[in-house]
Amino acid sequence: MTTMGAGMDRRTGRRRGALLAAGTLAAALALTGCGAEDSGSADSAAPAAKAPAEAGGAADRGSGTDAAGAAGAGAPDLRVDQRAIIYTGSMRVQVANVDAAASEVSAVVTRAGGFIGGDQRRSADADAVAELQLRVPAAKFSGVVEEVAKLGRQESREINTQDVTEETVDLEARIISQRARVDSARRLLARANSITDLVSLENELGRREADLASLEAKKRRLADLTALSTITVSLAGPAVKTSEEKAETGFLVGLKGGWKAFVTSMTILLTVLGALLPWLVAFGVPLAILLVVLGRRRKTPALVAPVSAQPPVPAARSAP
Repeated sequence: MTTMGAGMDRRTGRRRGALLAAGTLAAALALTGCGAEDSGSADSAAPAAKAPAEAGGAADRGSGTDAAGAAGAGAPDLRVDQRAIIYTGSMRVQVANVDAAASEVSAVVTRAGGFIGGDQRRSADADAVAELQLRVPAAKFSGVVEEVAKLGRQESREINTQDVTEETVDLEARIISQRARVDSARRLLARANSITDLVSLENELGRREADLASLEAKKRRLADLTALSTITVSLAGPAVKTSEEKAETGFLVGLKGGWKAFVTSMTILLTVLGALLPWLVAFGVPLAILLVVLGRRRKTPALVAPVSAQPPVPAARSAP
């Protein structure tokens, strides 16, 4: 009995040990599987999260590159320094001294690298007016306008621009084509064998050279207008009325205007009379003397009336 109890105890211990080992192994496998699953899910989630971000960044970079390429390929060049623009302006400034202001304007233009293209002045009093035409480099156009405006009270300003970029490009292409035509005509002229061909080719060459010279003159004109801008400046004295001032009305104004008209008319009349007076003296006095002499000669002396006979005296009647 004791031996049987001991054997049963040993079998029970073995089963317990096997169960304990199996439980431990199962627990270890479960822990290992959970760790691997967690690490795998984390590792798989990280690339999955990075992929959309990288895709979005690549899309943004691609769209930015495409936009930049499209802008560089199709957008026009809007840089002012790459375009041919003609600047023109006109302004009127009222100053205290017209001559001094004109000298200052000349100094401003000289400092800007330009020159005075025209200078017209009238009077030298308070109502003096000077009109100057300035030619200044296009890059200094705005600066010169602002400096001139500070010389006095600016009354008006007008600035105009004309973009001739396309015209300049077209003119350049026409000049290149016309030069090729001239060279072709010269080569044909060099190979001419007859007088008829020689004369015909010379005439054609002359026409082509004239057309080329005309195109080159237009190009030089455009180059001058784009390189040097034109500003017309009117300097007015303090007594010069502006065109915006309203006309005065009233009795006194009418009386003043009528008196001025009367004085002007009398001045003109006296001027004409003074011009005619020497002629009247030279021809009028001899003519008047001649008329007086002729009048006296034509005058006849008065005739003496004859003495009439006395009427007959009637005879005395006899007494009855």
